[in-house]
Amino acid sequence: MHADRPLRIALAEDSVLLREGLVALLQRFGHSVVVTAGDAEQLLRGVEDSDPDLVISDVRMPPAFSDEGLRAAIALRRLRPGLPVLVLSQYVQQTYAAELFGSDAEGLGYLLKDRVGRIAEFTDAVARVAAGGTVVDPEVVRQMLDRRRNPLHRLTTREREVLALMAEGRSNTEITRRLTITDAAVAKHIGNVFLKLDLPPTEEGHRRVLAVLAFLREP
Repeated sequence: MHADRPLRIALAEDSVLLREGLVALLQRFGHSVVVTAGDAEQLLRGVEDSDPDLVISDVRMPPAFSDEGLRAAIALRRLRPGLPVLVLSQYVQQTYAAELFGSDAEGLGYLLKDRVGRIAEFTDAVARVAAGGTVVDPEVVRQMLDRRRNPLHRLTTREREVLALMAEGRSNTEITRRLTITDAAVAKHIGNVFLKLDLPPTEEGHRRVLAVLAFLREP
């Protein structure tokens, strides 16, 4: 699913150079950056005043450079349930990712800043999150899977690749194209992931998201 309309975006990033670069990039693709903030407090005030379609926020921001941006994102989601939020981080931070996603992953993304340099992937993530999708950087998935024990060690290399693409919000058709395998093979691998992660069928059909978040929520 994609947001095919211009978006009104609130952007929080303490690095002036990166912030201005992101503003220029987003405007290039037809979006309006209605809030630019250098710290979490500015972001909170700006969102309250402007009511944006999407929030993009760094994790570490002034004054302590710990998790101010993440805390602001969580607070905004509480005030405006369903507000699309795309968080940027320099590093893979398991605790940050787990707390961000909580129990509701719709309209949320966790992207490493290195990915911003890959313009097509970044703008695709912006569109997916704004449209209510879930995007987790594949590098986050790979690194965290490598650190996990049961039940994730049960996954084969191919099943981990499929899970990483699921984390990007890819459909079965897109996974088929990326991995150059058949639709039946993709369905089989996804079924195995669900089985090995002990995810039974649900009425909401959110097992794809639950599979991605299974390792994020573990202590």
